[in-house]
Amino acid sequence: MIGRLSGLLAEKNPPQILLDCHGVGYEVDVPMSTFYHLPALGERVQLLTHFVVREDAQVLYGFGTAAERGAFRLLVRISGVGPRTALAVLSGMSVAELGQAVTAQEPGRLVKVPGIGKKTAERLLLELKGKIGADLGAPAAPASDAEGDILQALLALGYSDKEAGAALKALPPGVGVSEGIRLALKALAR
Repeated sequence: MIGRLSGLLAEKNPPQILLDCHGVGYEVDVPMSTFYHLPALGERVQLLTHFVVREDAQVLYGFGTAAERGAFRLLVRISGVGPRTALAVLSGMSVAELGQAVTAQEPGRLVKVPGIGKKTAERLLLELKGKIGADLGAPAAPASDAEGDILQALLALGYSDKEAGAALKALPPGVGVSEGIRLALKALAR
């Protein structure tokens, strides 16, 4: 699986970009929230990715933050919500706004997103309740590279931003990646 891409920004055609990674061009679909924060063409970009393989296509989705990718992964797990719909939700509102809408159970905020009707909005709110909330709009930035790697590992294993963040706080300072993952998993198992 492709988890992260780093390279030069070759093209910008919303919502898709072309990222040149050492001579290989990756077409990556990104939410508008990520698109607006991209640098100029020819500049270096690093994106967290989610790779979707379907019968008729293989599509790579890119995100500027772990919170965006985590929210995308939560959204695509919901029955009837595909990657395009998840991308539309993240393009129409920030992760923090989505968390606030879920916490307050406000379908009206989701209905404003193109392609989301009242029934879909209500189903999203029901499915996301308890998995995403206003308090995890943006997880705290990891203090070190090791903490960042541990956070990414926990998110990849399916833990929520909130759970992963709590496990990170419980780790001793200066812990290595493999030991940190082991300790975090042990803490999450309690």
